[in-house]
Amino acid sequence: MPATTLLTATQIRDLARRHGFRPSKALGQNFVVDPNTIRRIVRLAEVSADDRVLEVGAGVGALTVALAERAASVTAVEVDRYLLPALEEVAGGFSNVEIVAGDAMEMDLGSLLGGREHRLVANLPYNIATPLLAGMLSDTPEIRDFVVMVQREVGERLIAPPGSKAYGGVSVLVAYHCTARLLGRIPPTVFWPAPTVESVLIRLTRRAPPVAVEAASLMRVVHAAFAQRRKTVRNSLAAGLDLAPDAVERAVAAAGLDPGARAETFGLEDFARLTEALQ
Repeated sequence: MPATTLLTATQIRDLARRHGFRPSKALGQNFVVDPNTIRRIVRLAEVSADDRVLEVGAGVGALTVALAERAASVTAVEVDRYLLPALEEVAGGFSNVEIVAGDAMEMDLGSLLGGREHRLVANLPYNIATPLLAGMLSDTPEIRDFVVMVQREVGERLIAPPGSKAYGGVSVLVAYHCTARLLGRIPPTVFWPAPTVESVLIRLTRRAPPVAVEAASLMRVVHAAFAQRRKTVRNSLAAGLDLAPDAVERAVAAAGLDPGARAETFGLEDFARLTEALQ
């Protein structure tokens, strides 16, 4: 592997000039142009020589090369064909880096990863962060650990506890599959272009679900409960699951919950009991 020198803001802008691209707002691109932030991500992710790492939204390779210096292998996925020549220039010389052109939202990630355990370490494009992570949690068990930089409000939803303003269906999905914690905040000034919002670095670590219900059944109830947040659980579930309100009320009461409460007051264990009662 070549000796690693992390990209500076000047070098990234020079790559853009030479390869004729600019960050795409439509693709949610905000490139990290601060080497100290790249070092911080890799340090907080605790990347080791045994790790196989998946990076989604590799961009021009600023994080890719820092990961390659530490990890056993890096699979760097990038959808933007205009960035691929720059990414190849920056990271193509590393024997442990595989550059994959394509849309991670449409890929069979299990096949891409060869069924082997991986970690996701990435500066995720803003416009796909939530659906990508939700899909990976549900469908890609090969990824055991997620260290991702996301828009602050997205990160708050992912790790929100019951009763908080940010708490919602994706919070329950994360709690079902993972332990979650905030690793730190990232200011807009380290990005090109600088976003209008703050970002956060979060870590999700996969574990066995702490409740016995099957994920698909649980999430069907959760999504119905949150579909109309201002309504009581009795009314939102009746509408979302096409059930009679009195039947829902009996099930909610059987689960030891208040039919007049709203979904954001229920934790994972509450939803698990409610799912069992509704079945």
